[in-house]
Amino acid sequence: MAAPCRRAGQAAIGIIRESEVSTLFGGGNNVDLLFFHVEQLRYVVIELKTTKFEPRDAGQLGFYVALVDDRLRRPDLHRPTVGMLLVADKNETVVRYALAGTAQPMAVSRYELSPQVQAALPAEETLTRIAEGAGARHQHARDR
Repeated sequence: MAAPCRRAGQAAIGIIRESEVSTLFGGGNNVDLLFFHVEQLRYVVIELKTTKFEPRDAGQLGFYVALVDDRLRRPDLHRPTVGMLLVADKNETVVRYALAGTAQPMAVSRYELSPQVQAALPAEETLTRIAEGAGARHQHARDR
C-alpha cells in the first residue's frame, strides 16, 4: 500500500510502502507504521497498542528502531530513527524505568478518544475478524 507524501502541521512526512516494510522485516515482525520525515531527514517508527504499556513494549519498539537504523538509515544523510509508542494507558514510573537504559530516541504516549468516537468505532473482535479475512484473501492472491 503506497501513499503520497502528506503534510502534518509544518512537516512533510513520506509514508513507506508496505512492500518495503515486509522486505525489511522478513515477514515475521512487522512495525505498525513507518514514516520518513523529510524535513528532519529521519525515519519514524510508530507502534500502536490497544493495551496498557508494558516494559516489553519498549523492547519491541527498540528492536524496530535498531532494525530501521541498521537497514534503512544512511548515517551520512539521515538523523537517528525515532520510535513512538501509542498506548491505551500507561504508568509514568514504569515508562521511565523501561526507557532508562536505552540511548535510542523513543517516546511513549497515551492516546485518548472521546466517548462519541469510541462509540462509533467497531469492536476489537470485529476489526480482528476483518483483518484476518483480508490477510487470508491477500495470501490466497499471492499463492496464485
